[in-house]
Amino acid sequence: MGEVRKLQKKLRQIENLEIKINLTPEERFKISRKAELRSRLAELQLQLSGPQQTLGIVGDGKKEKMKRQVTCFLHWHREDVPEALPSQTPPASKILKGEEESKAQAAPAPAARHREAEMGREQERTELAKVSDNCQDVSGGCAGSDEEWQLWHEEAEFTTLKASWEKAKFRLRLLQGHSDIVTSVVAVDNLVVSGSRDTTVKVWHVPTATEHKNLGGHTGGVTCLAAPPPEYCKRLAWSLSLSDKERFILSGSVDCYVKIWALSIGQCVKSIYTFNAVTAFCFVPEEDGYIITGSDGGKVQVWSWDTFQNCQSVNAHQEAVTSIQSQGPLVFSGSAEGGVSVWENRGADRDPLRLLHQWNSQVTGCGGGPCGRVTLSPRGDRVFLAYGQAWLKILHWRTGTMSRLTNHSSITGVTDCVHQTGGLLIGSCYDLANGESRLNLFSVPQCRYLASLTWPNAPRILCFAAWTTGSGDHRWVTGGQDLIVWEQLPSSGRQRGDVTVRTDSQMDSCLLESEGDTEDDEETDDYEDNDEDGDEGKDSWSAATEEDVGSGSWLRCVLQ
Repeated sequence: MGEVRKLQKKLRQIENLEIKINLTPEERFKISRKAELRSRLAELQLQLSGPQQTLGIVGDGKKEKMKRQVTCFLHWHREDVPEALPSQTPPASKILKGEEESKAQAAPAPAARHREAEMGREQERTELAKVSDNCQDVSGGCAGSDEEWQLWHEEAEFTTLKASWEKAKFRLRLLQGHSDIVTSVVAVDNLVVSGSRDTTVKVWHVPTATEHKNLGGHTGGVTCLAAPPPEYCKRLAWSLSLSDKERFILSGSVDCYVKIWALSIGQCVKSIYTFNAVTAFCFVPEEDGYIITGSDGGKVQVWSWDTFQNCQSVNAHQEAVTSIQSQGPLVFSGSAEGGVSVWENRGADRDPLRLLHQWNSQVTGCGGGPCGRVTLSPRGDRVFLAYGQAWLKILHWRTGTMSRLTNHSSITGVTDCVHQTGGLLIGSCYDLANGESRLNLFSVPQCRYLASLTWPNAPRILCFAAWTTGSGDHRWVTGGQDLIVWEQLPSSGRQRGDVTVRTDSQMDSCLLESEGDTEDDEETDDYEDNDEDGDEGKDSWSAATEEDVGSGSWLRCVLQ
């Protein structure tokens, strides 16, 4: 494991070096060794791979035992699951339309279908009775039949949902124009807005995949974007004597400015100087509206949408704020040191944020990550955290309890961003060993693995945005070294998709895991190098790029 960690650290350093604008000869030499290091890491990974242990399920013991029995029954008799059961289909409602129509045309006569269904249900009741008897033999008791059928129904819904995503098709379109990495993306109507370390904000027309506007005005890299809801845009447009249909975009930069852009005219209409490099922010559509910014020094600040004056400044975190998200009146902030704070917006003119909970890296387990960047996505009482490891962490923010969800079947996988859309949880995944990138889909709230989407030469994905078309189809946009728009295609159509849908059997067997269920085998980037390079003490890679792999490496990459 020692050599694996050394190789992982070197590959992480190379990934950080590759996104720098100017490289020294020494750095170029290190990058030239990437293929060699990946080959060695893949060899070690193959040697270390062994039988995969199915992870435990968090929850009531008796209920979960019975649920596993029902799940096994459904796995053995998957073809007996009735097609007519209502399903929690993806928001893209048309995904199975063509297949359902073809099945309806080939279906047997109603009377025969009724007899078959009755026989099938009778067989299923018999099998469930056997499962129930077995459950009683094992645990001395079991939940009632209503609960059994409810679990069976939920499992059938999940099976249908999983099958639909295994048939999903997407067309990909590359949006070319940025000269540096894309750090943030947001969608507004038929437009995609991207912010880059090249200091520009670009607006793209999605149907034609063309650059619509280039918004230049920042003097430092753009780190974050936000799109206020239409009702808040209308208020600002009225004050500026613009059309009440005007849409605005907010951009934050390391030049310490938050700029507000009118999309129709492509001009900056307001600027807020924050006195700190802006590393994250969000718009809170509560009361009169607020802009919440996070800085490179850990400060959280609140700005009024009406007056654009500062309402509150709090030294909330020890290191850079890397993610801020809102959920109703709640605001969640995550930082480079791995801490997460939960705030309540009270709608006051002064000091509107009240701290509800603050959990440090000892609780979240996100400290010392390979890139010092926590991104978060809240849902109810849980916050999903991505922090550059092979797992997604789940913080139950009211109690401080933690769970984790496997997002990569290999220890060399890293997770850069997490996003929710409809009933989906989407986590990006990048394999340091072979450079493969993909998106993993999970159902929520169950957090069960559905499928993985990838394509040849897929780049590392650092940011993500999603929306649905008027017909209910998915459209996504991913950013990193490339800016790519994903457009969902009808699964029944003849047009081939650009994306390969696959399922990872090892991830398929891994369910939600409590932090206390298994040993914490998280990695650390600290090591002593005594390998073939012949260096004494600390590795020369570490000596040359120690800053780049510390807790603030992601921020340093953005600032460079």
